[in-house]
Amino acid sequence: MFSSAQFDWSLGGPLGGPSLLETAAAVNAKVNAPNEPFIWFLQTFITLFVIMNVVLLTMAYQTWAERKVIAFCQLRYGPKRTGPSGLLQPIADAVKMLTKEFIVPQEADRFVFFIAPLLGFVPAVAAFAIVPWGDANTEGLFGDWIRPVVANLNIGILYMLALSSVGVYGIVMAGYSSGNKYSMLGSLRSSAQVVSYELTLGLSLMGVLIQAGSLNLNDIVLQQKATIWYFIPQFVGFVCYFVSGIAETNRNPFDLPEAESELVAGFHLEYSGMSFGLFYLAEYINMNAIAVVAATLFFGGWAAPASFLEFIPGPLWLFAKFAFFLFLYYWIRSTLPRFRYDQLMGLVWKVIFPIVLANLVITAVVKIVGIQLGWWA
Repeated sequence: MFSSAQFDWSLGGPLGGPSLLETAAAVNAKVNAPNEPFIWFLQTFITLFVIMNVVLLTMAYQTWAERKVIAFCQLRYGPKRTGPSGLLQPIADAVKMLTKEFIVPQEADRFVFFIAPLLGFVPAVAAFAIVPWGDANTEGLFGDWIRPVVANLNIGILYMLALSSVGVYGIVMAGYSSGNKYSMLGSLRSSAQVVSYELTLGLSLMGVLIQAGSLNLNDIVLQQKATIWYFIPQFVGFVCYFVSGIAETNRNPFDLPEAESELVAGFHLEYSGMSFGLFYLAEYINMNAIAVVAATLFFGGWAAPASFLEFIPGPLWLFAKFAFFLFLYYWIRSTLPRFRYDQLMGLVWKVIFPIVLANLVITAVVKIVGIQLGWWA
């Protein structure tokens, strides 16, 4: 913007050129200017960098929290030796995975074997690009250098559902390329399970989208802030969404693709070191995505439950709701036994699928009648 010959690096004022403070003010004034692509890129990169590191750090200590909650439910101590209360256990796990040897089976399809963990990990992280932690129409932190959302997409829910469908390819490719029959069985189970529950996962959100009249997550939060949290009128859709989300992420009691008692470790049996670590990261980050979408679409996202509580920052509200759903994940894992595979598939096709279809039709009919009669705004 300015050459070094013209620029005064002091804070005292211009000497033939603008001061450092004046330059900072000029840059901040152009943060949202559409004709400043470089500044927009820097802003997006910084926001993405911060959110990605928050997601990864949350995932790391999510494993610690899960072990503690399950230990409490089962009258055990959980992690307590590595650091105070075991708080350094996630760091020890990360060091272990990074230093272990990466072994490729002799019968493996090497190229597919290498890219399968990335296909599971990258879509999981990319889903957080559309999650708003504050009102996307307002300025973010530090003069909007950290925006409330990386990409405020008008088709945000479609983007997230598309990414969730890509993630299953990593599981299928891992089982296929390993040259191991148990891994292959795990990947076949996963392909049937995820495709089935992905259908009900998407349909269970349709009631919310019909009520809000938008696919944009920030618009849906604003609608809930102005009216009512959607888990009340869409309670049936919420329950179906959460059950489908647990199955979609292969968690107990729906962890059939990696059932240790039947398939040793399932689709990632032949993976070691950080290649296994990527699958491990993807599973927990997908849990985070399911939890944060539930908090955003059904429980008001970053919006406070009442106007007198709006002094508490939006990110804290979002994190509190998000943490509640993660606790439900841990609670369910510690208490419910694993389903049989026929029970798993029967639940989705015989129970959840008809319910979400009925919820979709009823919501659409109520909205059409309400518009016609004038009581639906």
